[in-house]
Formats: sequence, structure tokens, C-alpha cells
Amino acid sequence: MTTAQLAPVQIPSCQMPPVPVFPQRTAEETARLKERIRDLLRQENAVLVAHYYTEAALQELAEESGGCVADSLEMARFGMSHPASTLVVAGVRFMGETSKILNNEKRVLMPDPAATCSMDEHCPAELFVPFCDAHSDHTVVVYANTSAAVKARADWMVTSGIALAVVQHLAAQGKKILWAPDQHLGGYVQRESGADMLLWPGSCVVHTSFDAEALKRMKAEHPEAAVLVHPESSKEVVALADVVGSTTAMIRAAEKMPNPEFIVATEPGIFSKMRQLAPEKRFLSAPSVEQDGFCAWMKMNTLEKVVTVLESGANEIRVAPEVAARARIPIQRMLDFAARAR
Repeated sequence: MTTAQLAPVQIPSCQMPPVPVFPQRTAEETARLKERIRDLLRQENAVLVAHYYTEAALQELAEESGGCVADSLEMARFGMSHPASTLVVAGVRFMGETSKILNNEKRVLMPDPAATCSMDEHCPAELFVPFCDAHSDHTVVVYANTSAAVKARADWMVTSGIALAVVQHLAAQGKKILWAPDQHLGGYVQRESGADMLLWPGSCVVHTSFDAEALKRMKAEHPEAAVLVHPESSKEVVALADVVGSTTAMIRAAEKMPNPEFIVATEPGIFSKMRQLAPEKRFLSAPSVEQDGFCAWMKMNTLEKVVTVLESGANEIRVAPEVAARARIPIQRMLDFAARAR
């Protein structure tokens, strides 16, 4: 089997800020905020889509108001099928951009466009594009967690749920792959597929913070627990998993598996959906050396900020038409592949 090669690139550093302190609201205040947002959504012909990693109140409101809670791609795809003319995307910046790329005729607003992603920050287009040009014999496959400009240079975009299948498809054709930006997900895919892969050296600061040795001890303390791990984690953490998969795959496992407890190595915001689907089960965060596994950027999304953007129209996401047109090609290629694979 071939081994993955790490690209000799000096990527920019990216430090996650401290997790913001959520507003301390009473139940009545939360209810009033939710009702105000519902009114504004109706007035603005808007729909709220939220990622699994945002605060529970936002996820609840998205579903209560006819929106959705999903992973990044399903958030964008939901907007394509929904008649609303405005999408409010509660997530991080690349999610807003992807929604705009797939819904160019719609207005896309974000509660806080400063909410970013370390993988996106680790893969700036000004470094990535010339590197791709220098390796023109490789098929460029980028993860969803990238900017519109990076997607515009790619041949394929993938999510964690379909990455392995796409790479296996390309490897069967004898293609060499330039993968970006998450080296850990890329390494997992390479180990599973045996593909010839050159990995961009980016990573997720949340998922790389999970501690394998501490996880071993936690498993021993909870012998009936199943371990669910996102493949953006290190290979040492992945090796301890009962299930390795995307956010959607982990939620499905939590619902379907018989275990009474689950140790989960991803952002704890996912527990909202897991508890909704399996209220009788117990969910524990895998031990982490960084902010208890919380993504500070995801937590920048609040009910208060949703009110502000709907009232003001601020924080509209724009993608240059020529960039959006190019970026849509690798996304559509993945969507078509997924449709054929069903």
C-alpha cells in the first residue's frame, strides 16, 4: 500500500479564540427572542439553517421555524429546495459561502461572519492555487471546509461522509490526488483506500485536541460505552473508535446502536440532536486538551445576533460570480456522484 505524503508547505498559524460566554437568558427571554426571530423570518421571507455545532437554542429554533439542522452541505442543499428568498446560515464562514454558491439568486446572511474555521484558515487560496499549478498531474480534491476561492481551483469537493467513496473512485482510475486541507481526514481516507495522495498540512484545532491516552482511560471507566470519532481526529484517536464517521454518521450511530453510553470525539454541540433522537442514552465528550472540545467560532452564533442581522440586513455573504461559477463545478460533481451511488 502507498503511504500519504505531506505537502512541504508552510501554512499560516491559526489560533482559536476563547469560547465566548453565552448570554445568560431566562426561559422567558429565550422564548421572546425565538418569537421575535419567527416574526422576522416571516417578514423577510427567510429561513434559518443551523449546524449541529451551534448552541441548542439555535438548533431548536431552526427546526421549530421550518428550517433545518444539518451538516454544512445539507444546510446549503436545504436552501436550494426551500422557497425562501433569504437564508440565515448559523455556522462558520465557509458554510455561508457554500450556501451562496448553491443559491446564488438568494440573499445569504450570517449571524457573525467573523466565525471562521481553522481548516479554511490553514488553506489560503494564495498558497493553495500555485501549489496545485505546480502539481498539475494530480486531481485536486478539497474538503467542504474551504473558501470559495479554494473550491474554485478544485476538481472535486467532498464532505467527510462521501470522501472515501470519491477517493476510491478516483484511485480506481489510477489518479493521483492532491488533498486539502485536513491532513487527518485525508490520512484516514488514504489508509482506507490505498490511494496515491499528497496531503495539504491543515487540520481542525478542535478535533486534533482529543487526547488518545486520556480516551483509553475513559473507555476503561465506561466499558459499555461506544466510542464515536470524527475522522478529522488524529489516527491514534481514530484507532480507538467503534464508529468513525461524519456528524450525520455519528448521530445515526447514537440513535441505532444499543449501547447505553457513548463517548463522542467531536464538537459537543452535536449532543443536542443526539439527545433529541435518543433521550434515554448518555453522551460524554471525549477528553480534550483544548477548550473541552468546543469550537469557539461555532459558538459565536447566538439568537441575539440572528435578530440583529434580520433587522438590519447586515452580514450578507457575497461571492464573486466568476468564483461562484467555478466553485460550483466540483460541488456539483460530488452531488452527481452521490446521486449515482444511491
